[in-house]
Amino acid sequence: MKKKMVAFLMTLVMTTGMLAGCSSAEAQEDTAVLRVGMECAYAPFNWTQETAEVSNGDTAVPIYGSSYYAYGYDVMMAQMIAEQLGMELEIHKVEWDSIGLAMDSGEYDCIIAGMGKTPEREASYAFTTPYYYRDNCLTVKAGSGLENITSLEELAGRNISVTTQTGTGWVSLMEQIPDRVEAANYATTAECFMAVSNGVADAALIDKPTAESALLTNTDLVILTFEEGKGFVDDNGMTNVCIATRLDDTELRDKIQGAMDALEWDKEKMDEMMSLAIELQPAAN
Repeated sequence: MKKKMVAFLMTLVMTTGMLAGCSSAEAQEDTAVLRVGMECAYAPFNWTQETAEVSNGDTAVPIYGSSYYAYGYDVMMAQMIAEQLGMELEIHKVEWDSIGLAMDSGEYDCIIAGMGKTPEREASYAFTTPYYYRDNCLTVKAGSGLENITSLEELAGRNISVTTQTGTGWVSLMEQIPDRVEAANYATTAECFMAVSNGVADAALIDKPTAESALLTNTDLVILTFEEGKGFVDDNGMTNVCIATRLDDTELRDKIQGAMDALEWDKEKMDEMMSLAIELQPAAN
């Protein structure tokens, strides 16, 4: 009887240990990986490249489920946050139109993808403070006669056709362009710039870093420089680029915010890293 009891207790201890080990491993798996969703097609914020090598010696991050790699401002930011939190970084490539749905379904846990914090999005996601402040601008074709425009009001009566990316706050910003004609909008910013280059649209309403990035490989494009107070008024939050988590996952949002606070992330550091991202962008992007 005594031997049976000892055997039973040994079995119980081993079973408990195994269960505890499984629970510990599962908890570690849940907390050790920062799973991030982004387009990987929105340079200089994020892009796709074939190898891990970056021209300055940095290392791009493998894209989950593929043989490609991701880099850019968003990836650099994600790397710093993951390191600050002691987590591994996992990048998931997703189409912009489904980026929120994929997070809600559990494919990844946060979005670091140049997303503006608009009032509409705040109803669906939990946001950090901005990790980048961007200016919005119009990009036109060289030789179009629009290159010297310095204010939105100068566009009155010109009936220019304007395109932008679908599902973004830029769509509502288009209302500030007088006498505009809305051209077709596109799923990616690259398609918007191509529409201007091909004469399908007169102007693309996109943020300035992305436009500057596009000009590296599209020499026929020009960014309009508006005088102070004569450009876009951002009432919908597209200037504030923030990190998003699921609405009920404020625990992760707060951890990410804590990492940003520890990094003392400010506008000077934002602008410095964005300049580097533009510089490091491969020609194909």
